[in-house]
Amino acid sequence: MELMGTGFAIRGWKLGDEVSLQKHADNPKVSACLMDRFPSPYTIQDAIFWVNNLVGQDPLVNFAITINEEVAGGIGLEPRQDVYRKTAILGYWLREELWGRGMMTEAVKLLTGYAFTQLGFIRIQASVYSKNPASMRVLEKAGYQKEGVLRNAVIKNEVVMDEHIYAVLK
Repeated sequence: MELMGTGFAIRGWKLGDEVSLQKHADNPKVSACLMDRFPSPYTIQDAIFWVNNLVGQDPLVNFAITINEEVAGGIGLEPRQDVYRKTAILGYWLREELWGRGMMTEAVKLLTGYAFTQLGFIRIQASVYSKNPASMRVLEKAGYQKEGVLRNAVIKNEVVMDEHIYAVLK
């Protein structure tokens, strides 16, 4: 499965993605607004572990964002469980050199459409830390609406921040 954007593709992870994944994920500015489970520094061992765990995933919910087959970022859905089973949590990152060009907004739109039409979700939500207004704009431009702010909900690099909750409905 591959979703084509303007100058990029969203596709499943495959063996051979490890080197470019490590190269672009190993940036403290990238990890600064992601959960702590995204390693920093991002080693080649982290990249090998990630790719090996996602090759052949079913259903396909985690994707590489590629330019000319080189990993430039990642985007994925974390399906929720139980009474939330038709909801997924969206997460994404992009190499720093590509920030501010509209690529992530387009990627979010593509993945959201896929989630609604192919995976049967009725709600996609995302969390953004208060120090990341650029990501808030990405979601807003992709049609997501802010539903609330959880005050002092996040501690990242020993800094307490608010968590902004965005969502879009099918």
